[in-house]
Amino acid sequence: MVLAKEYRICMPLTVEEYKIGQLYMIARHSLEQSDDGEGVEVIENKECFDPEHGKGQYTEKRIHLSSRLPYWLQAVCPKVFYVIEKGWNYYPYTCSFIPKLHIRILTRFEDNAGTSENCLNLSEETLKTRIVDHVDIAFEEPAEKHYKKEEDPKFFKSRITGRGPLVEGWRQTDSPMMCSYKLVEASFEVWGLQTRVEDFIQKCIRDVLLLGHRQAFAWIDEWHGMSIDDVRMYEKDKQMEANDKLRQSLPPALETDKTQESN
Repeated sequence: MVLAKEYRICMPLTVEEYKIGQLYMIARHSLEQSDDGEGVEVIENKECFDPEHGKGQYTEKRIHLSSRLPYWLQAVCPKVFYVIEKGWNYYPYTCSFIPKLHIRILTRFEDNAGTSENCLNLSEETLKTRIVDHVDIAFEEPAEKHYKKEEDPKFFKSRITGRGPLVEGWRQTDSPMMCSYKLVEASFEVWGLQTRVEDFIQKCIRDVLLLGHRQAFAWIDEWHGMSIDDVRMYEKDKQMEANDKLRQSLPPALETDKTQESN
């Protein structure tokens, strides 16, 4: 059975604001997390079209994470290890797929406080088995090594918008309010490791969602007022920086590809 969790992450933003804030956050976060051969390398980022969802953006990324794996998983992985993420973004609907580990992420953004019970149009079977997990960006904290007081929504106040700090019960009282609904399906069909790997994948994704959304709000004064063209240019610049930073600390690309293909 595929382990399916639906994460609901509320933000004191509108869906339209979040469109800009999310792109800014992902670009900056990816650069900051790219170090010592770890991080996100963007292979492709281009416009695409879908008959149902219309115009969108296709991205393909290599997520390098060798040393971030637990010791029991490092033992069965190659020294140079990455997974490939393919994403189709038809805002406010997105779909990401990581084929190597059978991970699929469906996302939809709505202007509410996480109250929609089936905005992702899930089947009756999935609705019965999914686990709903509300992620609180203010009163849950990331790992100690990632914590920064200036990025803590309990203390941050936006100079431009006046929003924040977020207090107890903020999801019921603050306005504007939007929610990112993310269904994460993970499966790893290797006997003896399946449950541990699937739980590990879900924890990693949840940790990234918590940290990234805290940062998106804490960085609001830097991205608020940007146009989509502005943030795409920022994204392009940061992707180039992150790629260069990663490639300087990795073995030659050809050797990386051979290592991955042989496993």
